[in-house]
Amino acid sequence: MNSSEENAVSAMSAGRSALRMGPAELVQAAAMARRFYLEGKSKIQIAEEFGVSRFKVARVLETALERDLVRIEIRVPAELDAERSDALRARYGLRHAVVVESPADATEDAPDPENLGAVAADLLGELVSEGDVLGLAWGRSTIHMAASLHRLPQCTVVQLTGVYDAGTAERGSVEAVRRAAQVSGGDAHPIYAPMLLPDPATAAALRSQTGIARAFDYFDKVTVAAVSIGSWEPGISTVHDMLTDEERAHYASLGVAAEMSAHLFDAEGRRVGRDLGERCITVEADRLRRIPEVVAIAGGLRKASAIGAVLRSGLVTSLVTDTAVADYLLTESAPGLRPALDRADPDDL
Repeated sequence: MNSSEENAVSAMSAGRSALRMGPAELVQAAAMARRFYLEGKSKIQIAEEFGVSRFKVARVLETALERDLVRIEIRVPAELDAERSDALRARYGLRHAVVVESPADATEDAPDPENLGAVAADLLGELVSEGDVLGLAWGRSTIHMAASLHRLPQCTVVQLTGVYDAGTAERGSVEAVRRAAQVSGGDAHPIYAPMLLPDPATAAALRSQTGIARAFDYFDKVTVAAVSIGSWEPGISTVHDMLTDEERAHYASLGVAAEMSAHLFDAEGRRVGRDLGERCITVEADRLRRIPEVVAIAGGLRKASAIGAVLRSGLVTSLVTDTAVADYLLTESAPGLRPALDRADPDDL
């Protein structure tokens, strides 16, 4: 047998002997593993206790994993998909991505999964700190989120947009702002006005009214915002449903693919139809871009392409969505930049 063959046999024997740990070695490995994984002691502390080097401790811990003495499990609630969440966060450069299981019977026409609101409420409970200013934009998803809030540090809550219809204020954005403020114990600044007005002059006049102007004064102080996303289709975009047929056709001709807080975007995340904003009671896009944390709550396959468009806009930093949308976003062409981290405006590129 030549020297290379002897070395190979020696290595194989060493490997087998490591796998055939004796009872003393097994007991020691189990004790070290308990100190490290359960008691949180460092390898240096363990080495001092057992009178060995920290390198010996590292080898023993590695062998304990190989021998199945230690099994490491990563557990999250069944409704959360940790793998997709992390992949989506990395692909779009999001600060936070939380993906929940889509309903088993989900179709392309199905609405946002109902559990998005509850998960988003828990996420806001993590992101909001005492003294923050929380902004809530109109949207069914944000309304469901507010209804699910059970804990929130004391903060000021401000409404970022007018409502879909003045007659629904008590059931929509205004109530969401009140609910969040009640949970947090902070002040509420609602906006009692429609989101879309007939003309720019009427919108400007409303913005100057005391209550609305007071809410607008808080926009630059918002630290965390929650928004919804809509596709440019009936029943999925609030703005789409508020316009005339002629106006819808006009904006469709500009390539609008998504809507968020009365701002329109094409498939690449560029803003289109900016003149619409002059008729709206809403936070300006430039102000949204300056908010440190903007959480979009949106799901359902019918919104998948719209969500991708808004992610490309650089206005959103975090996303709560479902597995069907995540799969769509993970297979479509990736954005060139990391929009959420760069906060870059596609119009300036």
